[in-house]
Amino acid sequence: MYAAGMTECKAEVTPSTRNGHRVFSYTLESHTAAAFTIMNELRQERQLCDVTLRVKYNDLEAVDFVAHKVVLASSSPVFRAMFTNGLKECGMEVVSIEGIHPKVMERLIEFSYTASISVGEKCVIHVMNGAVMYQIDSVVKACCDFLVQQLDPSNAIGIASFAEQIGCTELHQKAREYIYMNFSQVATQDEFFNLSHCQLVTLISRDELNVRCESEVFHACMAWVQYDQENRRPYVQALLQAVRCHSLTPHFLQLQLQMCEVLKWDAQCKDYLSQIFQDLTLHKPTKVLSCRTPKVPQLIYTAGGYFQQSLSYLEAYDPCTGDWLRLADLQVPRSGLAACVISGLFYAVGGRNNAPDGNMDSNMLDCYNPMNNRWSPCAPMSVPRNRVGVGLIDGMIYAVGGSHGCIHHNSVERYDPERDSWQLVAPMLTRRIGVGVAVINRLLYAVGGFDGTHRLSSSECYNPERDEWRSTAAMNTVRSGAVKCSLGIYHITCHIITITRISHRIVSQFTSQHQCLLVTPGVCALGNNIYVMGGYDGHTFLDSVECYDPETDTWEEVTKMTSGRSGVGVAVTMEPCRKELTQCQKH
Repeated sequence: MYAAGMTECKAEVTPSTRNGHRVFSYTLESHTAAAFTIMNELRQERQLCDVTLRVKYNDLEAVDFVAHKVVLASSSPVFRAMFTNGLKECGMEVVSIEGIHPKVMERLIEFSYTASISVGEKCVIHVMNGAVMYQIDSVVKACCDFLVQQLDPSNAIGIASFAEQIGCTELHQKAREYIYMNFSQVATQDEFFNLSHCQLVTLISRDELNVRCESEVFHACMAWVQYDQENRRPYVQALLQAVRCHSLTPHFLQLQLQMCEVLKWDAQCKDYLSQIFQDLTLHKPTKVLSCRTPKVPQLIYTAGGYFQQSLSYLEAYDPCTGDWLRLADLQVPRSGLAACVISGLFYAVGGRNNAPDGNMDSNMLDCYNPMNNRWSPCAPMSVPRNRVGVGLIDGMIYAVGGSHGCIHHNSVERYDPERDSWQLVAPMLTRRIGVGVAVINRLLYAVGGFDGTHRLSSSECYNPERDEWRSTAAMNTVRSGAVKCSLGIYHITCHIITITRISHRIVSQFTSQHQCLLVTPGVCALGNNIYVMGGYDGHTFLDSVECYDPETDTWEEVTKMTSGRSGVGVAVTMEPCRKELTQCQKH
């Protein structure tokens, strides 16, 4: 029998190994919680307590908390050491506590008995500090998780500093990552302007800073100096050396040299920027710091293309996961278009709409924003350009060659995103469609292509300061369809123009399907690798995607496109906003 009201329990009966007797084993899972509930009641009633914690919060006043040593020791390694290792507190009935606020100690004691704590955003720093002091790791972790959720541009620097002071590595790392990812917003807050010059130099030296343009870093530094210009002028040179000044445009540098208040009275800093301006405008190879590489997933975007007719697809491939994302379609189907990225925005340039009811060459420029999964029309080019080449200098798009019907262009025009306008520049020496375009040291190279009669081996180079073209070294063989990349100019048959000299070397052949001569594949660079996507081999529209590693001189097929096609526009930019994709798919 058992007492009325007692909770019924299940007993497990097993054969005994002791003298043939039968025994049962029993576990009451709620016992620990019930026992601590009773102990907490005893604490509140001041029964069986064996220690009083006298917590001082100023020189004259203190608050007493009675408790049970065994409970405190069970939740805090510091209390356990205090009450069990022969320290003087072992035999003391009243223990003085300093360095912690009474309200914080009250919450930590309650947690020791109840395993529960409630903390608001105004006191979480104090509670976390107390939990660190008494090594109550579960509370530290809870506070850390809460602070990560509370990170915003106005408090991220303060939270990072606090986490570093108390040695909370996880919170410190996450707060720093937030600062790097949201640098432009953080740089407008009071905490930013209160950084020391050493802290600011350390911050802007990070490769992970997520900025659309290096000018954002420059402006942030100048604003920091102007916040206390009298005392901060001596640090301008150190800041400028941490800014990636060779990534700034000559126009921007010239404007700052003329207008920036901070630079007006600093001849040494003006000389430093003037030298960089000269290096850029003379197109000298420069030893620049490594590029900013924010920890934002970079995807390969493919727009349009041709299979039986021109396509309107926009898809993105994630090399890390192998996944393809279907995004908002082009407003007008196009193949033979070019693509590029400025400040994270994907631009689709020119091309042709080959449709069953007729063909139409395009002068369109459309801009895709990954943050809202939407296309926006931009100012059109002066003429339609099918199989156009594009390159970027100083944040402006150069549209090179291409065709309009039977007309093969040697004309070149330049698009300024800030003004949404095109301007014709000097024409090429040769008419070219399917031309490969790359920019090296702010010089634009046009390689190969087709002039309407012959495939070309020639190449030429455009100087934006002189607004003129000059011939450069020819390739070993005639080609059309070259591709730009940060490593040099890689042709679809894998010739390279090196940065230090204009020469060519053969690299390894494609694997599998891409061993045949291809027509208009999509090609781009991501990281240190080159990706070749689709194309037409004379018989089949290919769906394969191959990756070339220049270090090992090897090719590998990494995925397949959702369908075979040729003439796609390909470029690399940030991962699209998943929220916008979900909303788009719902509609």
